[in-house]
Amino acid sequence: MSDYYEILGIERNATKDEIKSAFRKKARQYHPDVNKAPDAEEKFKELGRAYETLMDDNKRATYDRYGEDGLRDAGFSTSGPFDGGFGDLNDIFESFFGGFGGFGFSDRATNPNGPQNGADLRLNLEIEFEEAVFGVKKEVKITHLETCDECGGTGAEKGSTPETCPTCGGTGRVQQVTNTPLGSFRQITTCPKCNGTGKINSHPCKKCKGDGRIETERTLTINIPAGVNTGSKIGLSQEGNCGKNGGRAGDLIVVIYVKEHKEFKRDGFDLYSALDISFPQAALGDTVTVNTIDGPKELTVPAGIEQDKVLTLKGAGVPYLGNNTKRGNHHFVVKLKPAQNLTQEEKQLYKKLYEINCNKKPSSKFIDKMKNVLHN
Repeated sequence: MSDYYEILGIERNATKDEIKSAFRKKARQYHPDVNKAPDAEEKFKELGRAYETLMDDNKRATYDRYGEDGLRDAGFSTSGPFDGGFGDLNDIFESFFGGFGGFGFSDRATNPNGPQNGADLRLNLEIEFEEAVFGVKKEVKITHLETCDECGGTGAEKGSTPETCPTCGGTGRVQQVTNTPLGSFRQITTCPKCNGTGKINSHPCKKCKGDGRIETERTLTINIPAGVNTGSKIGLSQEGNCGKNGGRAGDLIVVIYVKEHKEFKRDGFDLYSALDISFPQAALGDTVTVNTIDGPKELTVPAGIEQDKVLTLKGAGVPYLGNNTKRGNHHFVVKLKPAQNLTQEEKQLYKKLYEINCNKKPSSKFIDKMKNVLHN
């Protein structure tokens, strides 16, 4: 995810004047008419997205707390004013900073009739632990905007054509001149007649109500690769809302949430689980059957192992994302089971072990303590 403050080269507590100043400087540097570097256009678009967000108090507060994903969740568009195209640098500055107090972006690109990209959509998808480990195909239903099939996206009834707005001449903007004792000031604002579209639609399409797009439900199959984890993102190109005037459709961003497993814990590509063994197994060693994500497997317990020691089955963990030939490990944390409900024979054996190890007979205090521990 992009860091808007880093893009503009400002501190997180920057004022609006500092944001404006930084944008002016960066815009001159990266405008494609000035900078011929291959990535200049994308950097210029990023500048627009960063400026538009940080100059809006509500957007900025949401971004500071939740990032770009939070903007989408809150219903804000993450498309910038230049994503559908941009014009002359002087025109941009005139539009964005013209007039006293007017320094906010227009909601539209410089050319209101030019291509406008559709918004990205986000889908939160919860999957099972095993599905995250081995991958899975999921069918999901989404609702997004598609081009109206009745009017072909024009927003006008068949047989009619939107007309150029007479107020703004199709630019979507109007210029207001205010005379003051200090001189005349110009301010460029959205055209009130066409609401910035540059067109007047006298006969709107009944199906889409003049928007040119309709809300449609669609079923998609999502291929979730092995190794994903909570927070993993899968992008489906152009499955978001459709654009306008030939603009590119947005993307669908699928965010994965993995359910917890009742036995295994995951850390990166490694798995962890508890291994309960008895005192005799710990003392003498044993070969035990353990549960893994692949099913039951045998694990060797060395003699003399202690509480909380870790035994590892290599390659029994989660496949690496994008490289299924490599897997993490499964670690088993040893937990010694308390000796409960002992028979008389078992108690005598434990007493004998005590005598051998401590070279003395157990005291009555120890026996009473052992009775409590052994739930006698």
